[in-house]
Amino acid sequence: MSQTSSKVERTDVKTALWRKKVDNTFFRYKVTTLPRWIASQWNLEKYFKDNKGFLTKKDQESFVSINFGKKLYQSHITCTHPKDRANKVHRLWFPDEMLDKVKTTFSMSYMRDLESALRGDSTDIEKQIPFWEFVDIEFFPNTKTFKLTPHYVQEPFFPELFKRLSGSPSIKTVEDELFSKGEFRIHKQDWKPIAELETEIGATNVIYFLINSDTNKIYIGEAKDLKKRLRTHFKLNSWTHYRYDKLPNSVNKHKRVALERMVIRSYAAMLKNKSDISSFDISKYQLENSKIDN
Repeated sequence: MSQTSSKVERTDVKTALWRKKVDNTFFRYKVTTLPRWIASQWNLEKYFKDNKGFLTKKDQESFVSINFGKKLYQSHITCTHPKDRANKVHRLWFPDEMLDKVKTTFSMSYMRDLESALRGDSTDIEKQIPFWEFVDIEFFPNTKTFKLTPHYVQEPFFPELFKRLSGSPSIKTVEDELFSKGEFRIHKQDWKPIAELETEIGATNVIYFLINSDTNKIYIGEAKDLKKRLRTHFKLNSWTHYRYDKLPNSVNKHKRVALERMVIRSYAAMLKNKSDISSFDISKYQLENSKIDN
């Protein structure tokens, strides 16, 4: 392939290491099954006591930390002992809040997995789109911490587009449709500089938030189309950052407005506001909305 790639040569390995191929279990199930040989080297049975071959997420012994992308996440390791297997099976689970980072780090593997699901057939997509990305997994028993270090990353043809897509509500909506996530899901977004609004993807049917970090003002609104709403109703240079929550398509305008009013009223109970709503004034920020329910 003509694409570039990035590879990290390790000089800081201090424990037994498993170089794991990034596959669709990372994205679809938020888990990776640990091979018996590495489970033995890490002596997992000693550090994660099971009950007759079983350890579940409800068990206190299952709690672990995962160090990935310079951030620490809390998660679980579980154990089962299937009747048709001679040995126990350990699995390391990824928390929801870590999943977006996994997707953006290994964006090519993530996009290929979505492509495979969209085709919906038995095509061997790995032969048609041939590459593999790898992550190094290490275990530190003293702190019960697993460290994940990207080793080989396939760089996308259009890195900024892939970066935008992989964390966007548009892709998350595609996931919902593909993998039958029929539950009521609100896709939450992080704060972004207002200058990034023009490159926003999938910001429709939203509750949005604007902040001016210089004047300590915050504004809350609702919109069918976020970019259109902000362009036509605000002076964008009056705000420094924005974020939004993408509502399910089943939420119509009437319900969206009701949710907006609820959020505004909740913020008014905590921040200085323009309607003299009693608040605890927990922040230096002031709520700029004029219409606040009593």
